[in-house]
Amino acid sequence: MSDKNLRFNSKTIHGGQQPDTAYGAVMPPIYQTSTYAQTTPGGHMGYAYSRSANPTRTALENSLASIENGAFGLAFGSGLAAIDAVIKLLGPGDEVICTNDLYGGSYRLFKQIFEKFGIVFHFVGMDNADKVTKYLNSKTKLIWVETPTNPMMNIIDIRAVAKLAKKHNILLAVDNTFATPYLQTPLDLGADIVMHSATKYLGGHSDVVVGALVVRDKDLADKLYFIQNASGAVCGPMDSFLVLRGIKTLHVRMQRHCDNGRVIAKYLANHPKIEKVYWPGFENHPNHDIAKNQMKDFGGMISFVCKGSSYADAIAIIEKLKVFTLAESLGGVESLAGHPASMTHGSIPKFEREKSGVVDALIRLSVGIEDEADLIADLEQAID
Repeated sequence: MSDKNLRFNSKTIHGGQQPDTAYGAVMPPIYQTSTYAQTTPGGHMGYAYSRSANPTRTALENSLASIENGAFGLAFGSGLAAIDAVIKLLGPGDEVICTNDLYGGSYRLFKQIFEKFGIVFHFVGMDNADKVTKYLNSKTKLIWVETPTNPMMNIIDIRAVAKLAKKHNILLAVDNTFATPYLQTPLDLGADIVMHSATKYLGGHSDVVVGALVVRDKDLADKLYFIQNASGAVCGPMDSFLVLRGIKTLHVRMQRHCDNGRVIAKYLANHPKIEKVYWPGFENHPNHDIAKNQMKDFGGMISFVCKGSSYADAIAIIEKLKVFTLAESLGGVESLAGHPASMTHGSIPKFEREKSGVVDALIRLSVGIEDEADLIADLEQAID
């Protein structure tokens, strides 16, 4: 059966996959090799050197393309390596319009690395796509979107931004890390490039660091592949195997992440000591209707602020947590808690991050797949 005829839950297991041709192994073997024998220069079985391609990585890239409804997948050594490759499509003087509330590592890469090479970045609140138009000009080459955003859970209308991008012949890239293709498929909504930190939900077990890009256009894929091969920021075969294994349970994990996220968000919203909860499933969440339209569910990422709390108060709460682990990252089976201002977004100047709501008292939760009662009890004892 063609991948196109498979539904998502089946694609996570079978999409882009074939039994091993050597021995019929159901799971792609880990080809732990740097090079491949050739009968004559250029005479090989499709692989010459593992920076350029590796059979295990190819299996992962095929799976990535399938679950995102794309045509070409590329796997990198990290999510930032994948973003780096996208920005390398540009040149000095080119301009990028970015979501203003985005992952701190993306901000750091844009501001501290690529601005030095003459690329201009505009950080814009995209709650309304029309806000993008004032920054459009002949030098604009890329629009970079996160939705839901990290960590404020802002929702951006991918279709509306894609319409603007197409009108002006501009590439649209969407960081789909928080949502995953289980919840939304940006290519179907008009995006040109989908990016993942596959370290997170795609891997799902906090045991690997991998990045991914998925596209449909062959010319764009060829340009990105050239950059990937020339720059060399690829993932190894063991990392590829681990993410491929993670993808096979993505659908069942995401169902539980969403279920637990809904319970925790409602618990926090009803807690007398909580001032604000950021979760796109609430009807009063900004652009909730857009989230409801372009997403299958609302995910397991939540941010919140306690009433009258300070930096020290937030730190005290997350240090008291026992089931939630105080750690960087997100999207694993275990629940994690973090302090964006000092952790994931520490590289963003205070005045910049606070403009988008990342205040010192903000706490971010990645709700895992544990028993919801244990998660609530843990939050209760830490907050009270």
